[in-house]
Amino acid sequence: MKSSPVRGSTIRALAPAAPAFALAVTLALAAAGAAQAAAPLPALNIDKTKITVSGLSSGGFMANQLGYAHSSTFKGVGVFAGGPYMCAGHSNYTACMYNATIPASALSTMQADLNNWSGTAIDAKSNVAAQKVYLFVGTSDATVGPNPMNAVQTQYLDNGVTAANLSYVQRSGTAHVLPTDFDASGNTSCGTSASPYIANCGYDGAKAVLTQLYGPLNARNDSPAAANYVEFDQTAFSTNPGLATSGWAYIPANCAAGQSCKLHVALHGCQQNYATIGDKFVRNTGFSRWADTNSIVVLFPQTRVDNTARSTAASGLLPNPNGCWDWVGWYGSNFAQKAGTQVAALKAMVDQVSGGDPGDPGDPGTPAPVCFTSSNYTHTVSGRAYALYGLTYANGSNQAMGLWNIYATTTLKRTAPNYYVIGTCP
Repeated sequence: MKSSPVRGSTIRALAPAAPAFALAVTLALAAAGAAQAAAPLPALNIDKTKITVSGLSSGGFMANQLGYAHSSTFKGVGVFAGGPYMCAGHSNYTACMYNATIPASALSTMQADLNNWSGTAIDAKSNVAAQKVYLFVGTSDATVGPNPMNAVQTQYLDNGVTAANLSYVQRSGTAHVLPTDFDASGNTSCGTSASPYIANCGYDGAKAVLTQLYGPLNARNDSPAAANYVEFDQTAFSTNPGLATSGWAYIPANCAAGQSCKLHVALHGCQQNYATIGDKFVRNTGFSRWADTNSIVVLFPQTRVDNTARSTAASGLLPNPNGCWDWVGWYGSNFAQKAGTQVAALKAMVDQVSGGDPGDPGDPGTPAPVCFTSSNYTHTVSGRAYALYGLTYANGSNQAMGLWNIYATTTLKRTAPNYYVIGTCP
């Protein structure tokens, strides 16, 4: 199936309906106001030497852009069916996909950007040589295809990434999909490029990329806790018309409790945002299964449809009706640089979630912890917790506290201003 970088739509469907409460509880909750739709993205104890990014399709292009623009931050990059840095900055986007051959002259023009911007508009390109890189494409992928991915490999090698640090997988019979090794409701077949662009191909793409970026992994958990999926407010980072108002994160319980963890940013492709396919990219790709047992926080930022025709870098006037990440310059000619609107928003999310202090996730200069034992309802109206889809979560740590009602009781310990963990005081 041919598709533009701009690929169509279903409806939002994720969270289970909130449980029914007794009339008194319902009235009390109504009086307290509606549940908070998206929480602030928490600051966690992230090992800043273990921050990585990957993406599929337009997300692959964006992962590549983030890896070059912020090479001092991202220690590893995974590209599933994407293309080289600044390809659509100089050529019509069609010259960067549909299995187009990207000539050496075009790669030379892209390299000139990297050379000229190094240390100014982007981080010093010398950082790229130390990155670990994972590349994947299916041989039956006609949407992007092997030829653009060959150019991605050449570009990384030209910028000093060693063969030992670069894994490039071309998988036979695989179309334009994020490959997994398990069946999940609503997924397509491996040889078909169709929504939701996730398929059981007998190949665990999430494991492959995370292993390349982090090394050997502990066995995955095929049933990660629902409470560890957190919807967060993206408007705090940007009001770009191509970004959704909220994104998602998977935060393992030990990471929420303050242990040192890794951070991986997983970027969906066109037609894969939450508004289009619901939670499939968040839950069905396998990232959370590996994250849960390997102390990896996963950010799943979200785009949205933008039907306004905008002037692009080299592709004329184009709308973005399929919620693609900006790899063609919809939102400015600096789209691949640190100042690019979406690049800057994603970096701000990374900075926020990795902003917790080592050790105690709270401020070490704050007074001794204070504990509060109350119903989950009282905790929310007192500002110590928030409610989401009938469940309660502690402010700051986002730890799951159980049902949002007047019967469930929890002890919360305040370890810093507006930062609470489940526990007791000495």
